[in-house]
Amino acid sequence: MIVLGLLLALLAGGALYLVLTEESTRYVLFGYAFELDHVQMFLAGAAGAAVLLLGLWLMGSGSRRSARRHRRLRAARAEASDRVARLEDEKRDLERKLKREHADRDQAEREGTERAETTGDRLVARGTHTRP
Repeated sequence: MIVLGLLLALLAGGALYLVLTEESTRYVLFGYAFELDHVQMFLAGAAGAAVLLLGLWLMGSGSRRSARRHRRLRAARAEASDRVARLEDEKRDLERKLKREHADRDQAEREGTERAETTGDRLVARGTHTRP
C-alpha cells in the first residue's frame, strides 16, 4: 500500500508540474493535445488533489499497518525469549536437584559401606563371622 500511495502522490505531483510549466491551456500528453476551459481545468485540479490525498492516505495507512505488524512481531519475539529463559532456568534447577540427589545417594552408599565394614570388623573381632 505504501508503494501504491507513493506512485499516486508522484502522479499527482507530475500533473501539477505539467500544469505549472505550461504557458497556455493547451497540454500535450503522450502525443495527444488537450485544451481545457476553466471548468475542465478546475475538475482536473480537483481530480489531481483527490489522487494526491488518496496517495498520502495509502502511505499513512500502510505505514500504520506495517508498524502494527512489527510491534506484534517484536512482542512475539520477546515472549518467546522469555519462555526460553524460563525453560533454561527450570532446566538448571532440575540439573541442580539431580546432582543433589546423586550426591545424597552416593553419600548414603558410602555411609552404608562404612557401616557394613565396621559391622563386619566387629563380627570378625567377636569370632562370630565365618567365612565360607
